[in-house]
Amino acid sequence: MTAENAVPPRATAPRHRRTGAGGRRRTAVVVVLAGTFLAGCGAAETGAADPAASPAPAPAASAPPVVSAAPPPSGAATPAGSLLVADFGADTVTFLDPARGPFASVRVGTAPYGLAVGADGRAWVATAEGVAVVDTRTRESLGRIPYRTATGPVTDGEYRGGGMGIVLAPDGKRLYVGVNVPDGPGTVEVVDTASREVVDVVPVGRRPFDVDVSRDGTEVYATNHDSFDVTAIDAGTLEPRRFEVAPYGTEGGLGSWLKPHYAVVREDGRLLLPFEGERLAVLDPRTGRVAVEPMTADTHQHGAALTPDGTLLAVGTGPIGAADGEASLTIRTKDGRERIVPLDGPHEDVAVSDDGRTAYVTGGFTRDGYWDGITVVDLASGGTRRLAGGARPLGIAVL
Repeated sequence: MTAENAVPPRATAPRHRRTGAGGRRRTAVVVVLAGTFLAGCGAAETGAADPAASPAPAPAASAPPVVSAAPPPSGAATPAGSLLVADFGADTVTFLDPARGPFASVRVGTAPYGLAVGADGRAWVATAEGVAVVDTRTRESLGRIPYRTATGPVTDGEYRGGGMGIVLAPDGKRLYVGVNVPDGPGTVEVVDTASREVVDVVPVGRRPFDVDVSRDGTEVYATNHDSFDVTAIDAGTLEPRRFEVAPYGTEGGLGSWLKPHYAVVREDGRLLLPFEGERLAVLDPRTGRVAVEPMTADTHQHGAALTPDGTLLAVGTGPIGAADGEASLTIRTKDGRERIVPLDGPHEDVAVSDDGRTAYVTGGFTRDGYWDGITVVDLASGGTRRLAGGARPLGIAVL
């Protein structure tokens, strides 16, 4: 999820602009066929973020009144299909009925960011203070695991230190959490889920927004926002390898908006990283090569997810820098066709229902302009509805 800085001019070829008032995308759903071309990768690392260089805040989008769902009876398990969100604007996670809204919350620690839920029903939440553990079936806190990495004072806000991206190994035995260190490179901490202890720390790039794992569990990938790279970590040896992923280059350093945010791991093992609603970087971690495919939303992109059939969902936060398009959800099929679903205001991350029919897009957004709720998207029709609940929700999971 993001935190970015002053906007430099792009050192890239002129971009195609869409027509219409202000160059902004209209609300129609658009379908196009995408082709591919290649771009190389290199190596470089940049300095730390400067919050003072952020642009003027955008007004927060208005949210509908919160309609709370009735909680399950005392002692009853949380219903399957419920949503769990990390309340970045508070110290809680919130449980929501996907039709009626919030019904419970559990305190976890300051400014929770990402979360991961295992088959045993335990949720692991990356907070500024450590990894919180929550029993999602009983809606109870199971404590918190402190980080080994020194992150400075516990704070909130988009530049805070502490946990960011987080993922469970496929077998549930290991947890990997990206830890941001303000003004320096971050780490991935490895947690043994049985003992609930940090067992290893691996150095990675700056501000690991997202952490993913290969489908066979043999590699872990940290997407490092401020150093324009992905760190691939061998799950056995914990040896890291760095791959630059910068389809626009790295000119402007931390002042550039054109950095990686989130990735998903495709069935063939390649990582997909959307940029600006214009370019989809496809990283092959076996070779380090980065192919680049065109995208069409023309909006600053953050969260990403794959549906069960391999369709890519990419969250567009709206016009930032030279990206003109309004907030949207890109629905991109495996053959490169895209539909663009407009969203009302900035959003951050996305999760998909088990049947692949519905997307849940969090309105938390790490910059100003967020709202306290989720947009529910019917992926077949493109229809949307807003579900109020949570406090600046960022990470999300379907239970």
